[in-house]
Formats: sequence, C-alpha cells, structure tokens
Amino acid sequence: MPHTPSLLELEQRDAFVARHIGPTTGEITAMLATIGAASLDQLIEQTIPDAIRLTTPLALPAALPEHEALARLKTMACRNILKKSLLGMGYHDTLMPAVIQRNVLENPGWYTAYTPYQAEIAQGRLEALLNYQQMVIDLTGLELANASLLDEATAAAEAMAMARRISRSPSRRFFVDAACFPQTIDVLKTRAGFFDFELVFGTPEQAAEQTTDLFGALFQYPNDHGSISDLTPHIAAIKAAGGVTAVATDLLALVLLKSPGSMGADIALGSSQRFGVPMGFGGPHAAFFATRDEHKRQVPGRIIGVSVDMRGKKALRMALQTREQHIRREKANSNICTSQVLLANLAGLYAVYHGPHGLRTIALRVHRLAALLAAGLRLAGLEVLHPAFFDTLRVNLGSQVRVTATMQAASAAGYNLRAVAAAGNVNVLAIAINEKTTRQDIATLTELIGGQPVDSDALDTPDGQAPTAIP
Repeated sequence: MPHTPSLLELEQRDAFVARHIGPTTGEITAMLATIGAASLDQLIEQTIPDAIRLTTPLALPAALPEHEALARLKTMACRNILKKSLLGMGYHDTLMPAVIQRNVLENPGWYTAYTPYQAEIAQGRLEALLNYQQMVIDLTGLELANASLLDEATAAAEAMAMARRISRSPSRRFFVDAACFPQTIDVLKTRAGFFDFELVFGTPEQAAEQTTDLFGALFQYPNDHGSISDLTPHIAAIKAAGGVTAVATDLLALVLLKSPGSMGADIALGSSQRFGVPMGFGGPHAAFFATRDEHKRQVPGRIIGVSVDMRGKKALRMALQTREQHIRREKANSNICTSQVLLANLAGLYAVYHGPHGLRTIALRVHRLAALLAAGLRLAGLEVLHPAFFDTLRVNLGSQVRVTATMQAASAAGYNLRAVAAAGNVNVLAIAINEKTTRQDIATLTELIGGQPVDSDALDTPDGQAPTAIP
C-alpha cells in the first residue's frame, strides 16, 4: 500500500535544512562509518570537550516552512523604530542608487562570490575593486590603496601595526588623537595591549611636542567634534623624528577638503560606508586604506594590480600576495583577507555612478545644510563651538536640563542626536548632517534646538550669502 504522507510532511518544514545544510542520511552514515563513529551523538561526545558541551537539548521552537519563517522574521524586524540618525561618528545615512541595489547588492553573482584567487574568471569583480582603489587614491592624495578592510576601527589598528613595522623610531609609544571616534579608540586599546604598545592621547598640537618618543601617530580629520584643522605642521614634526603618521578621514569630506597625502600623511584610512552603503544598524561597512608606494609591501589586506595574460593582454589579479595570510600564515602583515569587498564595490560603483561632479554636489549640499543649521542656531543665540566643520557641529545649549529636553523632543520628532561632554562642559549637543538630510529637517532641527520657527521653503542664509565652514 503506498505511503500516505502526513500533513507535517507535506508542509515541508525541513525543506530549508535539506537544501542548505548539506548531507543526506545516507551520506552521513557513510561518513560516520569512514571515521569509525556509530552516530553523530557519539562523534560529538568524542570531539567536543565536556567543559563546553551542553548536557541538555537546546530549547528551540518547532521548525517552520521557509515562507512562514521569513514572514515571522519580517514581523520582528518591523518592530524596530527607525529614526533619522544624526549621530555621525563614521555612520551616516546615504542614498544607494537603485541600479546598484538591484544589479549588485541583490545579485548573487556579486554577493555570493568569494576571494578571487582564480583571476581568469573574476575580471569583472577585480575591475570594480581596481576602480574602488583608484577612487580612494584620488580622494586621499596617496599613491596606493588596498581593496578594503573590515571597518574603520580595525583599519586604524592595522595602521598602528604598520607604523611600527616601518618606523625609524625604536619607541613603543603611539600617539592617538583624543578626538578620534570612540569605537576606534577602543579597538586601538585592545590591539595595543597585545602588541605591547603604549598609547598616548592628546591633541595634534601635543603630539608635535613629544615626537622624540613616538613611533607614530593617528589623527582624525574631521575629528569626532566635527572640527577641521590643517594637520601639516604636526605631521611634519612627527615624520622629522622618524615617526609614521596616519589620518582617519571621511571620503565625502575629502571631496572638498585638503587631502591627507597633500598634508604629508603616510597612511589614510576610514569608512567608505557613506558612499551608498546602508547603515544596516551598524554594519557591515568596508574600510579604505591608502599609503605611499614605498610602503606597499607592508600594507594589510588585498591589493588588486594590473598585469598581463599569456597573450600579452592587460589583465587584473591580486598583487603582492606574499604579504598575506594564505601564503605567510602567522608571519603575514595582517590576518584580514576576505575583508568587505562587496561593500567596497558598492562604494566604488556609487562614485562611478555619480562621477566627480555628482560627488562634489552631494558634498556641497551636505555642508551647506550643516552651515545653514549652524547659522540658524547662532541667530537663536546659541554658541556653535567650532568655526570650521564639514557636516558635524557641536552646540552649547547652556544647561544640561535643556540638552535633555532637546534630546527628548528630537527623539519624539524622529531624530537621534548625541549629547557630549566637551572639555568638561556637559551642556553640548552634536548634530551630524548626511546625504538624506533635507531642508525640512534643517528647519525642524533649528526650531527644536534653537526655539525659533523657520520656513523651510525660504531656507537659505539670512544675508543671502552662501554659508561655508570649510577652512
């Protein structure tokens, strides 16, 4: 008599497992016989130490058909309350062009690809990464860029390690700009502890005063306060004493600002997230890393280079691979290999999509809106703490009570702002403008923070002059 399947079988609740997890019952039996184990349970007992093996089953709910599981996950995700994040610190809302979203981010040909060890079948991805590297080179003013790292904080730690490898100073002390992003400082502390480095914190001016006992320095430009300053003299002082200088920076800001390379920096790094990559509740986001050609054998991560094929035609490949973990193992420059090339490609294609003029227009709009907000808050009698900024400003509200009330009002209106302690002053609010910010947002924020209504349609400068805070 033929088997009549139960409703549970017909619902195919385990179809996802069968399709994605792998071996069949027969294959599992064959593999167990090969290694001499009677069952999976016995294999686990023989291989997983008692100290870390659970003795009770996991309290998991029953399996669901894939479409039901996806619907439940979507319901859970919809419980997130999405507000306009104006926190900054390396994370900014951005607009991904629809053509990039559809043809790259949502295309399995791009998002399932692994490291292009076989260059013959990966020329398209390699060309996209080469474009990304060239974009970073153009904006940082340096001669060489890699194909991305994990995130800005990790890139800063890699810059510190690289600085020690190439520095002429025998010191184990590394200077860190106290106005670096907090997540960067945390990762640097962790890495320094294992590398036996001593971190010294202060302002760029203070770094230049103690160059005799530093192997390098990291500056943030623009810094966590939003402030912009010319780092040229501080970089020169450190380099004159044999130290190596790294600058953590912002790609969109570099469209308008002096480049790290032109200021003499040895290394430039940062996040390429704001070039069209969604914030994604914190990641993933590709970091960029650039340096001078003379240091190319000390660079962490992948480098895409131009070569020739067996017919003498131009071809792309991963270059200088002897630096990397898959060849040098524990002696490699870095343990980071695969990194974030999908996100790097998104950022590079964003730059190609907009072109130099389009990127400049976006950067000018972001800065103009930030400058308009600063002008409106000054008219309301508030102090904007830094005269030179790109997209982030700090405002002294005069009292902590007012900061708390403003934060609550902003949250109710759908904005995430940041309260900060500036030089012991706890009455300060930070606002970071981004590509998604509109003139209506500026009008709303001016009224929320400054208390004076603004007509968004008429929003411009009070005297009709285009405002700027770029030095």
